[in-house]
Amino acid sequence: MAEFHLKGNITQPFWDNSIEPRLEINPGDTVIFDCPEPCGQVTPEWTDEDLANIDFKLIHALIGSVYMKGAAPGDALQVEILDMKHKGWGWSGHLKHFGLLADDFDFVYIHHWKLEGDQCHFGVNDIVLPFEPFCGTMGVAPKETGRRDTIAPGFNGGNVDIRDLSVGSTVWFPIFVDGALFACGDCHSAQGHGELCGTGVESPMTVTLRFDVRKDVLLKELQFQKPSPLSKNDTKGYYATTAHGPDLLENAKNATRYMIDWIVNNQGLTRSQAYILCSTAVDLKISEIVDMPNYIVSAYIPLSIFNNHSS
Repeated sequence: MAEFHLKGNITQPFWDNSIEPRLEINPGDTVIFDCPEPCGQVTPEWTDEDLANIDFKLIHALIGSVYMKGAAPGDALQVEILDMKHKGWGWSGHLKHFGLLADDFDFVYIHHWKLEGDQCHFGVNDIVLPFEPFCGTMGVAPKETGRRDTIAPGFNGGNVDIRDLSVGSTVWFPIFVDGALFACGDCHSAQGHGELCGTGVESPMTVTLRFDVRKDVLLKELQFQKPSPLSKNDTKGYYATTAHGPDLLENAKNATRYMIDWIVNNQGLTRSQAYILCSTAVDLKISEIVDMPNYIVSAYIPLSIFNNHSS
């Protein structure tokens, strides 16, 4: 079994099943991906004005593609996530016309994080999140011809932003073209389930993955297995807000609004800081979806991230 290293000097901000792969590997091989900052342009010095002028054509700065020998349509690509290492910094932000509460936050804001060891320092009120990295975007080439941007996920995986695709997890992707043509990037150092403002702790990283072809696994979309625990945050309980109604999206928005109010009132953050914290630490959950016409969405925040656990 061989090990390869893909440098981050060439990125792939699209999906396209006709591109020339950068690397060919055999089943059982390991690849180290040098993943740049997810948008391929943000630096620790960026301001709100810089973020307002971000170039969406560079998003996401994926590394690939990787051609798996012996992989054919109908097979599954098995990806084991072996290791992820940060480079000391990350950022979060909200943009106009983007994110769950885009109507509430119609301005641009960027927030910078300091990463040290296994901690993500928010930089306000001693709030610290555990370093729980994952690739927000992982996938194979789609079946359809033509170039497609990476913003929305699809049957090929892509920008799924599933926090649990973390170190120790194994992911299976359906294969649509010969060789699979795998690419990854969009690394996050922390994120809540939902990525509510549209960003996690966006970070450059090195990612180590091991690959195999499974001809005995049949699936239509990404599936994965993750070891316990689900999160390192699960140590001191949670505070949760809820919202009800016939529309799950509106319920998610309202549960998030109530959580922002709680954070502002109890933790002394600005509304933008609270929104960022929701995106990086709060988990949205469908608590009830059977008692029609109203359903319940809950928003959970781990109290372990605060020094003051008052409610």
